[in-house]
Amino acid sequence: MSPIIVPTSPSRIPPRLFIALVLLGLSVFINYIDRGNLAIAAPFLQSELSISPSRLGLLLSAFFWTYALSQLISGWLVDRFNVNLVFAAGFALWSVATALTGVVHLFALLFALRLLLGLGESVAYPSYGKILALNFSDEQRGLANSVLGSGLLLGPGFGFLLGGMLIARLGWRPFFLSLGFLSLLWLVPWFIYMPRPAQKLPASSSGSVGVPSLLEFLRLPDAWGTCLGLFANNYVSYFLITWLPYYLVRERNFSIAGMARLTGGAYLLGSLASLVAGWLSDRWIASGASLTVVRKAVTGGGVGLCGVFVGLAGVDHPVYGSVALVLGVIFFGVAASNLWAITQTLAGPAATGRWTGFQNFFGNLAGILAPAVTGFVLQRTGHFYWAFVIVAAVALAGTACWFFLIGPIAPVAWRRA
Repeated sequence: MSPIIVPTSPSRIPPRLFIALVLLGLSVFINYIDRGNLAIAAPFLQSELSISPSRLGLLLSAFFWTYALSQLISGWLVDRFNVNLVFAAGFALWSVATALTGVVHLFALLFALRLLLGLGESVAYPSYGKILALNFSDEQRGLANSVLGSGLLLGPGFGFLLGGMLIARLGWRPFFLSLGFLSLLWLVPWFIYMPRPAQKLPASSSGSVGVPSLLEFLRLPDAWGTCLGLFANNYVSYFLITWLPYYLVRERNFSIAGMARLTGGAYLLGSLASLVAGWLSDRWIASGASLTVVRKAVTGGGVGLCGVFVGLAGVDHPVYGSVALVLGVIFFGVAASNLWAITQTLAGPAATGRWTGFQNFFGNLAGILAPAVTGFVLQRTGHFYWAFVIVAAVALAGTACWFFLIGPIAPVAWRRA
């Protein structure tokens, strides 16, 4: 097996690798615009196609059906083949699916394209985990993952702010078309700056040292702690991405422009919080603090506070609700900065793709449930109160998972070793 080389300096990332990291952050940015753009168009799309709230909830969740179920295959692919090329193929597929969404007029075709979008995006996080585990040390992964976390928050922020304004002025179809085709330009710098040599395990390494079986993985309490913790984080995130624009416009009577300013500003601040939290956590570890204490405090504490404030955002007061929403998104950014660093350390470079794939499969079941459950609650009650209560409860349960189900954050000694 080819040697795995990570940088020896805990503080400096080589320039070429840093450019690749920025490109990965940009891809997350595009990724989250593409998965959240349908929510921005939902008020218009519902009127155009005469869709009920429950059917709209199913359409908003369709992406996650293929996205979640394909994670297991994607994790295997990035551990077995050239992760750089697997990721590029998935990126191209999801960009084309986004563009085609702007030209269809039938509910069934919209549903099918959302399924295709989920299939393409399913390679993203297993690829991110593999690339970061192979090329960044433990002391660098807080910052590296915070760049990805920043893209995760900037994507919805850009989509809500500028996307909302563009849709209000030009309509939702031109937004989808231009976004999908312009995104394909990202592939050009990626093929120039992707990490070289492409780090991957040879095909003969299946079942070798450091590559666990699925059964061995499923027996780990740490594995279930990361899966349940990600589910909680994602439930909050996908509730916001899929239903927040609708909630602000239909229940809070925001204009499209007002909704765009509030949500865009909140996600921008969350993105900055992610970068700051990632940088500070690496400095904290470099100063001698326990890796376990730092990663758990930032991830578990961040999602708990996020859930509390997002829950309070449902109060019937325009100012307090808006402030609570902004604080909730900020603490989500804090949690996102260190979440995947935990997985990358536990799994080790050889097994990161498979661990990330299964964790993302389980965690993104929240993407199926959160939009559908919220749509069901809305149709039954006529308002969002209980939907916000459910979000807060799930987030606090996630905090318990990060703190208590996961043991010391150190590489797992796979029994095959």
